[in-house]
Amino acid sequence: MTMHSFTSNYEDNSTEAGFQFTFYCDLCHEGYKSKFIPSSTYKKGKLLRGLGGLIGAATNLTGQYSLGGGLERGADVLSERHEGMTPEWHKEYEKAFKLAQNEAKGHFIRCPKCRRYVCENDWNEQAGLCVEDAPRENVEVVAARASRMMDEIRERAEETRVFTGKIDSRTTLCPKCGKPSGEGKFCNNCGANLSMIECENCGTLSPAGTRFCGECGESLI
Repeated sequence: MTMHSFTSNYEDNSTEAGFQFTFYCDLCHEGYKSKFIPSSTYKKGKLLRGLGGLIGAATNLTGQYSLGGGLERGADVLSERHEGMTPEWHKEYEKAFKLAQNEAKGHFIRCPKCRRYVCENDWNEQAGLCVEDAPRENVEVVAARASRMMDEIRERAEETRVFTGKIDSRTTLCPKCGKPSGEGKFCNNCGANLSMIECENCGTLSPAGTRFCGECGESLI
């Protein structure tokens, strides 16, 4: 059985109960699944005994073949998968395949330049070509503006100073209550005087109320 599709980009989803096919756009690969056609042979119980699951599950045979011998090989694989079926079943299959193609053709357009079959989403009606050969001007303009806007946002972000505080800042502990005192002259917690006093021995400054110099140990009282 030699089967040829209007496009090589399709799947055979047929089961022993009936026939169905999915045809794909050559650009975005979105698929259109044809209507399910029940097998009258299956209903009448004329399938050969012992075939088991030969076609029981969807074959999922993708028709993405190279030109020339690839299409012929695809037809050979189909023939091998359907080997052993009755002549009546094969006739049903061929008829269903033709009907499915006629149904799917209404959902695809062939580009006259690259000769690929594309869906309506990938067709530039004004140019009469697929969007890969003739991109839509309005879409490209919007995309270019969005790309430029993102570039400008990144450039401005790199030029903006985000952090303006002190990097090397240490927390001052109140010598009276032992809690962080803040940066004022009096402790935020207990109100103790935080004025600095100078050590007479080494000159190190210490908060008011400190009993001994933290540098040399000299008494500050």
